Amino acid sequence: MNTPSKFSVWTKLFWMFLKVNILTTSGPASVGLLYKESVGTIMSEAQFVEAVGLSNILPGSEALKLAMFVGHAAGGMPGVMAALIGAVLPPTIIMLTVVSILERYQGEVWMQNFIKGMSPAVGVLIALVSWQIFRSDASKSIGRRALAIALAAFVALWFDLPSPFVLLGAGILGVLLFR
Repeated sequence: MNTPSKFSVWTKLFWMFLKVNILTTSGPASVGLLYKESVGTIMSEAQFVEAVGLSNILPGSEALKLAMFVGHAAGGMPGVMAALIGAVLPPTIIMLTVVSILERYQGEVWMQNFIKGMSPAVGVLIALVSWQIFRSDASKSIGRRALAIALAAFVALWFDLPSPFVLLGAGILGVLLFR
């Protein structure tokens, strides 16, 4: 069985992140597509869940942190660079285009209504990705403890605790509950 060349791995990382960042322009929405693209091909589901958790704890853009994590897991430092270039290129071009459009139509009522209409769809995308991760095989095997952590996280977020603290607390609860 032939192992893929380093160049083909780097190319795959570049195209994967280019595709993910063209098709999904927001960080949370890109997680679902990145899950489908990377789990089973270049990383395990446990590694992916770990990457998402770490990317939410550390400061900065989740999409770029995920690109670095996945790129390094698959192709070392050159993989990081390939994934980052693929991740940065589409949003940069899209942002330059959107800014020019918004500057031209910023006072229009239809533009304000367009943005209001997108908000519920973003919420649904985040909820679906969360459900996919929660119902994964890793979560099924831990049952009530996972549900307790999820409920504790929900309550903490309900009371406006910063998400990095909630994730850190969930990790600590995981250490305590799953030993």
